[in-house]
Amino acid sequence: MVLQVTQMVLPIVLMLLLGMLCRKKNILSPEGLAGIRSVVGDICLPVVLFNAFFTAHYSKTVALTFLTVYIGFGAALLAGFALRRLVGTHGKFMPLLLTSAEGGMLGYALYGVLMGEQSGFATVDLGQTVFAYTGFLGALFLADGKKPTAAGLLKNMVTNKCCIGMALGILLGVSGVGQAVLSVPAGGILTQAISMVTAPTSALVLLVVGYDLELNRGILRPVVITVVCRLAVMAVLLVAVSFLVFRFVPYDRSLQIALMILYALPAPFIIPMFADVKEEGTYISTTLSLQTICTIVLFAGIAAYSLM
Repeated sequence: MVLQVTQMVLPIVLMLLLGMLCRKKNILSPEGLAGIRSVVGDICLPVVLFNAFFTAHYSKTVALTFLTVYIGFGAALLAGFALRRLVGTHGKFMPLLLTSAEGGMLGYALYGVLMGEQSGFATVDLGQTVFAYTGFLGALFLADGKKPTAAGLLKNMVTNKCCIGMALGILLGVSGVGQAVLSVPAGGILTQAISMVTAPTSALVLLVVGYDLELNRGILRPVVITVVCRLAVMAVLLVAVSFLVFRFVPYDRSLQIALMILYALPAPFIIPMFADVKEEGTYISTTLSLQTICTIVLFAGIAAYSLM
């Protein structure tokens, strides 16, 4: 089992280290990294999300998982507000680092490594994605001193390429078009085309994440407190959501693994994109970096569980 887990985890670690090397040796300039981010965010991830929801089987399991995941992250956000005094002056953004998850940039990649395909992660990512563009962004705008509006949040969703890919996939999947297309011989053409686009996604994502990994020792105390709090909150959510979902639907091992990966992920990387973080940028980036390292450690355990 040790060898099998190593085969799953080592390539991920190597890609992260390669990303760090690209930064330290200036193999990739900030402009070059921005180009890779654009390829991932504007092309690869929207296609990954489209394919995941296009090929998904819609049932009460999907609806129940969506509801529990969404409510769970809302509860995590409230827990963040209750706990933010633990980090003193850094409490402004702490609640956001305790809720939601980086499903797009990491979740699908890690799930794909374990399961050989990425569409299964869509069941748990639907609730996370909708929460990220509603509750999470609303709280982020408030932390940035802005007043969130329903129109503004809706605009962010409908103009985001990943959300467009997800929405189109859901529309075609729920309508039955997805399964109809895949059931005919010509459907293989679409499948191969999608595979060609999505094939480099995991490697590029991990390269970008590795490039951004950087720990600032001068701010480790509030960062460690934040990370420990997130781990505790996510552990509670994993137990609670798993209990609620599998109480009403048959146990599904692949869904359980998807939930384990979801709650092992770091907070979304979009905080600096939608808010002027100013001096809190170091605290946020260091926290996200340490959360990502914890994710890889937890992923090794999840990989071992998947082989049992």
